[in-house]
Amino acid sequence: MAIPEHVPIAYEPDYRTSSIGTYEGGQFFGSVTATLEDGTGATDSWPRYKRWYAVLHRFDRDGAHTGSQIWCADTSEDEGASIGRARARLADWLDALPGRVFSDIAIRLFHVEFDGHTFGLVDQSEDYDGQDHAEFVPDDLGFDPPWDGCYDT
Repeated sequence: MAIPEHVPIAYEPDYRTSSIGTYEGGQFFGSVTATLEDGTGATDSWPRYKRWYAVLHRFDRDGAHTGSQIWCADTSEDEGASIGRARARLADWLDALPGRVFSDIAIRLFHVEFDGHTFGLVDQSEDYDGQDHAEFVPDDLGFDPPWDGCYDT
């Protein structure tokens, strides 16, 4: 079995996929997520290298990526405030989507580069000994057979 052309993602209120669904223009996936510069996680100064983002990916009705809004709120040096700013920005973006309905989605693989990091739904089968695996990055949501919309973190 291969990664399907359209990877289903289940809507889960109050959890990691609580900001996904459809709108007049197609589908969307929103999140507040973080990146960490390579090699900095084991240092005492890691908070200055962990950056928090508001992210809103948009897709057409067929699941093809049409654009992304990505905004850096700041670092984990003041993590609570950074996350709060990112959540507020994401809420504004979601409120601006006409006809927004939170629901399951099915999208194609895609990726965008921002601040030197990959954001998107990417094939990571090679990292899983050739087993079919798609990963939503940097959110760390893993999708595997039976491709039912459920994910691992």
